Formats: sequence, structure tokens, C-alpha cells
Amino acid sequence: MSENIHLVCSQCQGLNRVPELRLKEDPRCGKYQAPLLTGQVVELTAQTFKPFISKNDLPVVVNFWTSWCGHCRNFDPVFNAAAAQLQSQVRLARVESEEEPTLIRQFAVKGMPTHIIFRAGREVARQSGAMPLPVFMSWLQEYI
Repeated sequence: MSENIHLVCSQCQGLNRVPELRLKEDPRCGKYQAPLLTGQVVELTAQTFKPFISKNDLPVVVNFWTSWCGHCRNFDPVFNAAAAQLQSQVRLARVESEEEPTLIRQFAVKGMPTHIIFRAGREVARQSGAMPLPVFMSWLQEYI
């Protein structure tokens, strides 16, 4: 018997139970039928942040970034590639720092971009700065 994994729908923020063995079979939200694991980065706001990081059973990696930051823009394709490659192992999300300053203060984000890995709503690792995909993936693999 397989374990159920809880996944938050990025569209409606509803909580869905998915058998762990079916994570690679395009699970969908029970309410809206939206794909739960799209391989795309989820945009988070102050309202959606806490439920998303605390209710997902998969680890959540949040990229705190800002639009005027050159390093953030250069890192964006790397973060998107990681989301596509790891879609059934980890959820990747981002927070735009100028739109969500309360989250930036809450997590004491000092530099951009900053990446924080959460498990069950708790921070387990943090890394700042842009990096190539192999380096980023290696860092992620240590914690997921």
C-alpha cells in the first residue's frame, strides 16, 4: 500500500491527497482538475505563502528575487529548469521581493536572489546568489 502525499493546488490552494506511487502520473486537483505538478515555478504571495510551504508534503524551494536584479534575471532560467527536472520530488516557487516586503522581512532576506528550502513549513537550508544549474541541483540534492 502506498503512502499518500499532500499537495497544495497552486490555482485554488486546495489540499489534495495523491498516492506517492502516482506522483509521476500527472496528478490533478480534485476540485478544479488543474495539474498539481506542472514542472513550472509557482508564484507566491503573502496570502498563499504559508499554506503552500506548510501543507505540501514535498519540500518547497522558494526563490526570493526582484525584477531589477541582474543576478535574479540570470538565475531565472536555472530555477525554471530545476522546476521542470524535479517536478515530482520538490515544489519550486518564487516571491517577488518588492511585491511582498513582509515576507522579505519575516525571513530576513538580505541578498537577491536567495533560495530557501522548506520542509513542513520550516526552513532547512538557505543559499544566496545565482549559480549554474549543476551547482544549484547539487545543493538541492543535499536537502531533498
